Amino acid sequence: MASRAETAKLTRVNAKEQLEALRRGTVDLQVEEDLLKRLEEGRPLRVKAGFDPTRPDLHLGHSVLLQKMRAFQDLGHEIYFVVGDFTARIGDPSGKSATRSVPTEEEIREGARTYAEQAFKILDPDRTHVVYNSTWLSSLNLADVIHLAGKYRLARMMERDDFKKRWNENQSISIHELLYPLVQAYDSIHLKADVELGGTDQLFNLMVGRDLMREYGLRPQCVMTTPILEGLSARVEGGVLVGDKMSKSLDNYVGLDEPPEAQFGKLMSVSDELMWRYYELLSSLDDSELKARKAQVARGELHPKRAKADLALELVSRYHSREAALEAERKWEAQFSRREVPEDLPLYEADVGEQGSLPLFRVIADAGLVPSGSEARRRIKAGAVEIDGEKNTDERATLSPGEYIIKAGKRAWAKVILR
Repeated sequence: MASRAETAKLTRVNAKEQLEALRRGTVDLQVEEDLLKRLEEGRPLRVKAGFDPTRPDLHLGHSVLLQKMRAFQDLGHEIYFVVGDFTARIGDPSGKSATRSVPTEEEIREGARTYAEQAFKILDPDRTHVVYNSTWLSSLNLADVIHLAGKYRLARMMERDDFKKRWNENQSISIHELLYPLVQAYDSIHLKADVELGGTDQLFNLMVGRDLMREYGLRPQCVMTTPILEGLSARVEGGVLVGDKMSKSLDNYVGLDEPPEAQFGKLMSVSDELMWRYYELLSSLDDSELKARKAQVARGELHPKRAKADLALELVSRYHSREAALEAERKWEAQFSRREVPEDLPLYEADVGEQGSLPLFRVIADAGLVPSGSEARRRIKAGAVEIDGEKNTDERATLSPGEYIIKAGKRAWAKVILR
């Protein structure tokens, strides 16, 4: 039942205005006419999006979808944040070139615990229904699953790009992977969703939801997809932005729950071209404001670094506070623009033993500044290592007892005490 506030909100914004606002930044919309009809009914729509808790952190890539959910929410519609604690046990095959590994029960529980909490950095917790799909999927018996599977054709399932590609390349496809779109669709059936949201890589799964809702005698949900955000290392080649999508497993992400300094530093590390992509998908600037800012940079009135810092300030303020964002900028400027040593350096202490010294590459690796000794040697040879502000390119260098400030990369600093 809609609250008075929700009904008033829907009354103030007519259906066409709502559709125009919701369509902004959308890639796919199936079917626009149907969505408009539902909006014209003047009732809060049931809008769902699912998140499988395969890892404990949400990142800016997830925020693109969460912002679309918030847009529906601000118009008075009901948001169902579906934690896929059951579907995570199957593993979404979308975009995968091989059967993906299934997380452990402990990883799923940890992810489920933190997902909703982090999502509330964007969503209004008082107007969000957080539901776990194990609540209804765990109660399905084998007969229910067979009945569900019987509602969809294998030929249709094999039309999806990732399955087709793997089949043509003689890569294995496990039977349980074919169940994933069906089980995700059952979430929509159970919730009687009006709209399902997802990234563009989810379009096939979302459309299966439309088909199966019709098979179960329900009004098929509308489907809306949002763009996939590229990771920090994406680059422009031949005028085209290329690179993997933002992913924690690829270490090219900005986590919603990361400290302000980490968020700010990572955002400042992106290329100037990628910065504009982040502006388009993440900033609250409207199209005219963004166009004006691009023009300022093009005319030389605004330095790209300043434009990047403004974006970082906006996003860090959103997930922390304006004060925390300004402090993160101050620390970044001190560390990278003025080459000052960062505050709160991690401390590494070691005993040099009878030999009286330790290899520099080993100290760098053991201090956790790099993942391995070989990577430490590579950085030394590349001139990326500084000891007390002086560059060292001798991979055979050793350190005797004493205190040192060692830098082994843009964000890799440590205070080292050898005895």
